[in-house]
Amino acid sequence: QVRLVESGGGLVQPGGSLRLSCAGSGVIFSFNPMGWYRQTPGERRDLVALIGSGGTTSYADSVKGRFTISRDGAMVYLQMNNLKPEDTAVYYCYANLGARGIAWGQGTQVTVSS
Repeated sequence: QVRLVESGGGLVQPGGSLRLSCAGSGVIFSFNPMGWYRQTPGERRDLVALIGSGGTTSYADSVKGRFTISRDGAMVYLQMNNLKPEDTAVYYCYANLGARGIAWGQGTQVTVSS
């Protein structure tokens, strides 16, 4: 059973930074892509950043140049700089386990407000 636990969310002023962490447990292989999604009330869950096998990364256009995803085994991180109010959302850790399906964390709230 794969479990993902996020931490690091909170309240930050516009222009500030936060670092989200996701601790994965269970069988997560290095070739299983991991990443971060975010969701606001009434909206769909959207991809923020993804890190695949070999360390290849992809980002939503809205966060390029501001967010950086990294990974160490079953740990995945999201460094968020120059945060904007529109980045306010619940951020979810994600792991694509292939034939075993998709794993999600419980989410961590990020609020960007002055």
